[in-house]
Amino acid sequence: MITFLVCFAILALGYKYYGGFISRILNYDDSIQTPASKLADGVDFQEMPWWKVLLTQFLNIAGLGPIFGAISGAMFGPVAFLWITFGSILIGATHDLLSGYISLKHEGQSYSEIVGIYMGKNVRLAMRIFTFVLLILVATVFTANPAAYLATLNDWPVHIWIYIIMAYYLIATVLPINVLIAKIFPALSLVLIAMGVMLFISLLIGQFSGNLVMQEFTFAYSHPGGLAVFPFLFITIACGAISGFHSIKSPMMARCVKKESESKPIFFGAMIVEGMIALIWAAVAMAIFGQRFWTDGLALPQIEGVGGPLGAVAYASYELLGALGPVATLLIIIAVVIFPVTTGDTTFRSVRLMVADITKSDQSKIINRLIVCAPIFAISIALTYIDFDILWRYFAWSNQTLGALVLWTGAVFLIVNNRTHWIASLPATFLTFISISYILQAPEGFQLSPMIGNSVGIVVAVVVLIAVLASKTKIEGAGLPQTLTKIEKR
Repeated sequence: MITFLVCFAILALGYKYYGGFISRILNYDDSIQTPASKLADGVDFQEMPWWKVLLTQFLNIAGLGPIFGAISGAMFGPVAFLWITFGSILIGATHDLLSGYISLKHEGQSYSEIVGIYMGKNVRLAMRIFTFVLLILVATVFTANPAAYLATLNDWPVHIWIYIIMAYYLIATVLPINVLIAKIFPALSLVLIAMGVMLFISLLIGQFSGNLVMQEFTFAYSHPGGLAVFPFLFITIACGAISGFHSIKSPMMARCVKKESESKPIFFGAMIVEGMIALIWAAVAMAIFGQRFWTDGLALPQIEGVGGPLGAVAYASYELLGALGPVATLLIIIAVVIFPVTTGDTTFRSVRLMVADITKSDQSKIINRLIVCAPIFAISIALTYIDFDILWRYFAWSNQTLGALVLWTGAVFLIVNNRTHWIASLPATFLTFISISYILQAPEGFQLSPMIGNSVGIVVAVVVLIAVLASKTKIEGAGLPQTLTKIEKR
């Protein structure tokens, strides 16, 4: 319990001190007109109160991501607490703040376009393809999973629920952001936070088994699948510590920010809260399943026919909320169904914005939005008929690889603008090592030995770091913005 509480306190302090440190490096200027006012269109670009943008951003990036990852990551033992804590502060929140702030500086552009500005046209093309495929996969999976759960509650076929959820997605994707998303997301964010608070209190008062008291920081626990902490823990827990997926969502909120100084609470703050949620769920998983976790893993009792991490969420909710009757049922449905859906709807919206940025399509007219959405939804519906079990194994790896690329982009941005780049380049180096070593060792990867995988990962990460540092002269001669002032005048 001590490890858990100390890590929770470090997260809070990380927001105040490390978030403040990065903010001083970025040096916000509230006199500059943001995209929300400069490009206001009543659809995607429009000013919103900072707290509403914060809560919307939080649910954008959270949903079930930090819950699933934390539950699976808890099988590595209490060392998961350390990765969630320091990963969230030094890498995840830094990544989210940089991605949101840089998009803010580039008129709210999608990150596939921003990567091209700083990393070159070839990288931009690869980023467009990679991002589009990743987003479609994410949106589809976050349709299929809640649909499968809903199908267990009645006699309706899964695809009826898929069509219903897709219909909602289409509505949420084409409507102005303040009509639906900005109205319901803050409330649902508070529900997710409230569930976290209730779980936190339950841990403190011993609602669960109490095994957590004995589970302080140690490497002694063995993963039931025999996976090593390096690099597998750092891929298993993605959204609870660092997720490249967040950079795809950040531009959507960058189009609603009133002033630059709001970037810290909105982007850095949302990730810190997500880290807290991940810490709580990792602790809950350890407290409920105790020593069985390191022998049986996720061999859990199925709740309403749902197993795996989704079943663990429902199981933990019943353990906590069983005495609340209908209220418990409602909160479980929210956790298992609504949170994935709130990831799916903004994911489709992000795809629309990205495609619109690439094609230069005016999105002020609803017919243009529908034209962009039609092929996107057609592809996603078709993919729901495919088994994603194998493809989904690559998602976490793709997520961290994208995060590394976004951090390298942030490093170049800081170099170009004569700012301290180490806040981005060091996390990018670490994440590059993790991504390379993982895919070389993973069962779904090349299955090489840890010595080879880790050695190659270190070499590649160092080579990329040296290449970025050595490219400063080339970057400055490539016609890129040299100062923040020039960026603002684009």
